[in-house]
Amino acid sequence: MGLTKSEIFTDKQNKLANMMKALAHPARIAIIQYLLKAEACICGDLVNELGLAQSTISQHLKELKNAGLIKGNIEGTSVCYCIDVKIWNQYRAAFDTFFVNYVNRDECC
Repeated sequence: MGLTKSEIFTDKQNKLANMMKALAHPARIAIIQYLLKAEACICGDLVNELGLAQSTISQHLKELKNAGLIKGNIEGTSVCYCIDVKIWNQYRAAFDTFFVNYVNRDECC
């Protein structure tokens, strides 16, 4: 979404779009699912788990970290990543609010 066009939408719409964009890649979904299962991991674990190149994993981790979904702590020469619970709950609330607005009407095409 271009910068000039995003200004015509509300802050809530832009924020929700950015949240969805952060999750809009299957590798990022897989990373999140792995972190949820493991509760923490080292980047090398993701390379073995997902079968993607280290540089590709690092790029996706960067996007997830920029979105605030994950946080990382340096442990020696590695970085240990985990879900940021506060931001995760904000995403959950935003998605819940977005999806709860739909009312099933049988008259739709």
